[in-house]
Amino acid sequence: MSRELLRAVGVDRRAIRHAIDTGRWVLHGNQTVALSHEPLSPQADLWRAFWEVGPRIAVVDGASALVAAGLTGFTTRMTQVSVPHGSDPGRVSGVEVHRVTSRPPEDVLRTGPPRTTPAVAAIRAAQWAVSDRQAALVLAMTAQQRLASGAQLVDAARRTPGRRRVAFILRIAQDVAAGAESLGELDFALLCRHRGLPEPTRQRVAKGPRGRVYLDVCWDDVGLVVEIDGAGHRAGLAVTDDNFRQNALTLAGRTVLRIDLIGLRLDPDAFLDQVCEAHARLAGRSAPLSSG
Repeated sequence: MSRELLRAVGVDRRAIRHAIDTGRWVLHGNQTVALSHEPLSPQADLWRAFWEVGPRIAVVDGASALVAAGLTGFTTRMTQVSVPHGSDPGRVSGVEVHRVTSRPPEDVLRTGPPRTTPAVAAIRAAQWAVSDRQAALVLAMTAQQRLASGAQLVDAARRTPGRRRVAFILRIAQDVAAGAESLGELDFALLCRHRGLPEPTRQRVAKGPRGRVYLDVCWDDVGLVVEIDGAGHRAGLAVTDDNFRQNALTLAGRTVLRIDLIGLRLDPDAFLDQVCEAHARLAGRSAPLSSG
């Protein structure tokens, strides 16, 4: 509990000090009082960050708000909290304080420790990430674990100001959103031209074991297929369908490379190196690689 909450139920400063001095309670900072000697739970540690930074200005934010919303597989070294721009809460052990210029009331959830909504928290976590790769990871995980939809991430990216990787975050949010696969294919064709590869065929209709299938990108003359996977390819039975289709293409004698759309954003050169190598090897058996 905070000192303020204890006073509200009739426990004054002298009683708090006596309980701490006699070892019944433990102080965690200036405002947070533990009523036992047990280590603070993750939920209690969020309350501690909120109280110590200042309950009138602080909100749990970024990756910490996502974890509070249920995000798994992603951790931060410190609890992330945001305060209005111009605030000076001072340093708090174990807490990473960020100043933000905008925090509308509808972006804050008041159940449990006050925290930003998952979509806004994801955008802030991406802004505060240590690298583009980590930023893309937290956005993708937020959608994959259904804490926020791709459309909600795009909306939050457009209305949540920040100083770092603003354009990059919007692109990744759009990639995560439904229907982004076509955008990836168009971008991919441009990358191919820059690397001197022939113009590929996009959305090629081919015959599959279960009827017609659409190939994202292909070079029919050399039998090379590139599948560009958006976020939807990781959900439900899409993985099974993709595996079945890829196996059928391989058995039909085609070479299939897979590229995830976010990976294409993060490291396009590495993926294009593989595409160029595959095209060159296959062209050596059938036709020379065009330089135009």
